[in-house]
Amino acid sequence: MADYPQVTRDDVLAAAKRIADDIVRTPLIEAEIRGHRVWLKCESLQTGGAFKLRGATNRLLQLSEDERRRGVVAFSSGNHAQGVAIAAARLSIKAIIVMPSDAPIKKIEGTRAQGADVVLYDRRTEDRVALAERIAADHGSVVVPSFDDPHIVAGQGTVGLELQTQLAEANAGAAQRIVICCGGGGLSAGIALACPEAAITIVEPQGWDDMRASLDCGHIVPVAKTAPATLCDALQTPLVSPITFDILHNRGADAVSVSEMEVVDAVRWAWFEHRLVVEPGGAVALAALLAEKVEIVPETVAILSGGNIDPDLHSKLVR
Repeated sequence: MADYPQVTRDDVLAAAKRIADDIVRTPLIEAEIRGHRVWLKCESLQTGGAFKLRGATNRLLQLSEDERRRGVVAFSSGNHAQGVAIAAARLSIKAIIVMPSDAPIKKIEGTRAQGADVVLYDRRTEDRVALAERIAADHGSVVVPSFDDPHIVAGQGTVGLELQTQLAEANAGAAQRIVICCGGGGLSAGIALACPEAAITIVEPQGWDDMRASLDCGHIVPVAKTAPATLCDALQTPLVSPITFDILHNRGADAVSVSEMEVVDAVRWAWFEHRLVVEPGGAVALAALLAEKVEIVPETVAILSGGNIDPDLHSKLVR
């Protein structure tokens, strides 16, 4: 028996009802790769620029009145930070966000713009979880993790419910394969629960593919201390959680990794083919399809999970 809270598809269905008025129904667009039809689920166009608002909203809506008064603390390189900051501002909850000092300025400024207090740390020498827990203890606040929480996973899973509805509206079949960007695994685990009939493929940047290694080994494996620098700041999770690992392991999810150049190619392709601004970490699922690392079957869906990229960097990459 697992010693952590379990998450079920019913939790995802409940989350969808709970957050329906607080999120954007993001587009599902038809695209073509090497003559094959694929579908792109554009969570890069979600409020806050990423899917993270879904889980953050689901979590914060379930806080007690006392917990709301005491505020929340989160740790994130940016997208979860903004999701929590937006949800907290809407509910008049004080939010403190622990962010790496090398996070994109756009993400730091976007978080502060929502009224959250930002505490910066060095991701190479400091433990963000310990820092967040210390701040929470000092303020009596509730820690809202980015993926290691059943309410967060359930909220992220609403992406899967939504895309299935959109496929039906387009007179297409149910999703057969869903290719998903993976950091800590909250999004991919939630979608795996929401879409039990679809094959699940998770994609990570090379050197940060700890979920792939964990699924291969059958137990959680951390990212190596020598992990390389990557453009995919949103996917630099050093250790996945038992909640997300077990869901993906039990669902038989497979996993691939992509190179920095393959990620850049995907950012460029999204812009030139569909005028979509996608950040590197949000483009890895698309990168895997473009690089032929994942077979395209009928009704393959790729999740574009985030669009919070510095404009100067985006301009440089697409040039």
